[in-house]
Amino acid sequence: MAERVVATEEALKLIDLLKERYGSIMFYQSGGCCDGSVPMCYRDGDFRLGDSDIHLGEIGGVPFYMHKSQYEYWKHTQLIIDAKEGPGAAFSLDSIEEKHFITDSRVFTDGEHKDIKTLL
Repeated sequence: MAERVVATEEALKLIDLLKERYGSIMFYQSGGCCDGSVPMCYRDGDFRLGDSDIHLGEIGGVPFYMHKSQYEYWKHTQLIIDAKEGPGAAFSLDSIEEKHFITDSRVFTDGEHKDIKTLL
């Protein structure tokens, strides 16, 4: 069964580093605003989830969320979280490490789409 969100090896390495330094962390796919539409990484408790936020899955043992309005745009795709060199979003933990997470995606195949659980 296809997962809604996965991570590259580079992203998993950065996730491990952030967990080692900051303890329990979480991801939230930003919908724009200040830092654009990027995966934001926070210490657990530093970002408040609301009733309209959806748990998409986990990457590297870390929960990944997004707002349901964003999910409507992304529901036909698998999010692929990667990590690149250079500063990222100012409010995200990865920016402290001079790296940043990015979201790539691919459209689910018809077979995958039939098997994947609908979240709304």
